Amino acid sequence: MNVASSIPDFDAPVVAHARKDFPLLNADMTVGQALERIRREGVGERVIYFYAIDEEKRLVGVVPTRRLLTAPLETALGEVMVPRVVAVPAKATVLDACEFFVLYKFLAFPVVDEQRRVVGIIDANLFAEEILEAGDTENQSRSGEAVPIGPEFFAALGFRLEQIRGASAWRAFRFRFPWLLVTVTGGTLSAILAGFFEATLAGTLIIAFFLTMVLGLNESVSMQSMSVTIHALRSVTVTWDWLAPAFRRELATAVLLGLSCGFVVCVIAWVWRHDLRAAAVIGGSIALSLVTACALGLAVPSLLHRFNLDPKIAAGPVTLALADFIALVIYFTSAWLVLR
Repeated sequence: MNVASSIPDFDAPVVAHARKDFPLLNADMTVGQALERIRREGVGERVIYFYAIDEEKRLVGVVPTRRLLTAPLETALGEVMVPRVVAVPAKATVLDACEFFVLYKFLAFPVVDEQRRVVGIIDANLFAEEILEAGDTENQSRSGEAVPIGPEFFAALGFRLEQIRGASAWRAFRFRFPWLLVTVTGGTLSAILAGFFEATLAGTLIIAFFLTMVLGLNESVSMQSMSVTIHALRSVTVTWDWLAPAFRRELATAVLLGLSCGFVVCVIAWVWRHDLRAAAVIGGSIALSLVTACALGLAVPSLLHRFNLDPKIAAGPVTLALADFIALVIYFTSAWLVLR
């Protein structure tokens, strides 16, 4: 079977390409009972994971094949299954499904309806020939062998998705413009915030002189942190076990960056204007705002990734808007408290 020819349109519903030949396991089964059902019903053309359902046929877990085969027969299935399951909605398109493979790097996903009932399964081989254009894939498929899927598949799939998005200016506009509205909103709120501190700015011009530097440093640090986080998210799943040490590490880096940059700018401001209080406000505000910028650079992409949104597109506008607004709150409030 030529798999590639069965994918005529990346906008087609993915459920039309999902396999239906798979067994579902009851979550209250034992491993022995699950294996007996699998033997009785068969495993279909290709099985990578098994999926567990509750009494109402809703998806509640995924059972990796290795765990199922190595666990004792009397073990409850709930002890070997993974309760957190990433599933593709039945309304998703083939392009949406491709995004799931790139984002999570799993070899298969269940397709579920609005009630979380499994209506099909898609695996990476569905896209292997279409994306990799491997010359021997068709021969392997005909011989019944599984098409090998490695890290290069996900890299090639991500590259192909970029080409697909770039093929339509309107598609790119619809995908990116809503997130830019976040930047517009953040800029508007920042302008309104500056209006509240108009008297402070007018009374101490040095605060206005360093405003661009404060925002520039803040945006640079948040972008650095965000870039590092997005790169890390390519190979990890966002869990508390990963997020906690990552946050501690980023916080330590942020403190060092904040203190260093704050001290340098404080010295520059003092040497230039000979106003120690204003220099302390500027340097201290930079130190504190850079810490928050680093935290946002880690938190925003992680949350977007956790909720299945593309951090490469959405994280920049959201992170910068939040970082700028918080930096201005810190900067103006510090100036108002110290210099009034």
